[in-house]
Amino acid sequence: MGARVCLVHYHEIGLKGKNRSTFENQLVTNLRKALQAFPVKDVRRISGHLLVSCADDAVTDELARAVAQVPGVARVSLAFHCALVEKEYCDAAVRALGEAGDFTSFKVHARRSSTTYALHSIDMNRLVGDVLCRAFPDKQVRMHKPDVTVNVNVVNNGVYVYATSGPGVGGLPVGTAGKVVTLLSSGFDSPVATWMVGRRGAVCVPVHFSGRPMTADTSEYLCRDIVDALAPAGMVGRLYVVPFGERQREISLAVPQSLRIITYRRVMFAVSERIAALEGAKALVTGESLGQVASQTLDNIAAVNEMATMPVLRPLIGSDKQEIMRRAQQIGTYDLSAQSVDDCCTLFMPRRPETHARLAEVHAAWDSFDHDAMIDDLVRDVEYVDFDQCASYRPPASLRARHRDLLPASEGN
Repeated sequence: MGARVCLVHYHEIGLKGKNRSTFENQLVTNLRKALQAFPVKDVRRISGHLLVSCADDAVTDELARAVAQVPGVARVSLAFHCALVEKEYCDAAVRALGEAGDFTSFKVHARRSSTTYALHSIDMNRLVGDVLCRAFPDKQVRMHKPDVTVNVNVVNNGVYVYATSGPGVGGLPVGTAGKVVTLLSSGFDSPVATWMVGRRGAVCVPVHFSGRPMTADTSEYLCRDIVDALAPAGMVGRLYVVPFGERQREISLAVPQSLRIITYRRVMFAVSERIAALEGAKALVTGESLGQVASQTLDNIAAVNEMATMPVLRPLIGSDKQEIMRRAQQIGTYDLSAQSVDDCCTLFMPRRPETHARLAEVHAAWDSFDHDAMIDDLVRDVEYVDFDQCASYRPPASLRARHRDLLPASEGN
């Protein structure tokens, strides 16, 4: 019958030309990291695919679901790996079609990546199709839009047979697009934005601005849980926490009420960029959606954006709230983000925030307090907790103040 294996299909990586192997190797590394809890024997490249095999043929639907959540994976198939023996791969085709569930029509799609096998793909279609017609006499062969397609692929002196595939998240392997710093809150938007840039190959380093000590530290624990929820994708190596509440109070006493939010965000951008420089990150990422709240109008985005000297990525800029919430459900952060907690976003909020800030007024407010000293203090007081989910994350030598309260119990003692 052949061994049960997990066949990993990719799409975008296949378009990469001469550096395609770099992307394939990174995806192999990421899959090995993501599948540490499974009895994986090997993850390797074969022609046009990746192959995951387990000890004792322990490839399961649960493993396939874990593979599907890794960026770079387009589709996942539980396949039979057979020798180039007609009876063996025909028997595997019968079993694969029998596991396909309810169907009324099918077809066979045979393909040879290696032309050393004497039997042509058309002849393989006929051979396997004849066996399946005899095994399933009540089913109909349909060449266009069948319910099930039985794939028979000859690759590297072996045959891979499968009838069903599940979708992956697509994108590019994490670690192929550099490192970014993301501004992470416990709300819906920023976790989705983080996931979206991670899906494009970036290693993500979230920075959370906590309202502590003016609010409870609940949002910090929620952000940790959000990072844990993103673990199947393997895109986060470290979460930074910036206690911001006391500084927000200082800002609220110094600047006009209507400009508080813009001033808060200018400080956040400045601190995040300093962390990005220490991390070697190449961009900042925010969860802003155009016009969604007062701080996300074009005028206000421009007033905040001038604090950044590196690119600021806004993957949700054209999304509405419903789209963002649907994506949050898909990636597993919805229930966490739906919890209502106090954080820096709810602290010292103005009754009537400015929606169309004038830069001259913003600059006057900015100069009304010692912003440079505040930024230096916030960077000095930053805390962090590391996560063992990202194969490509390399921590900086500085910023060593670990957030002991968020550490696992085994490390907090």
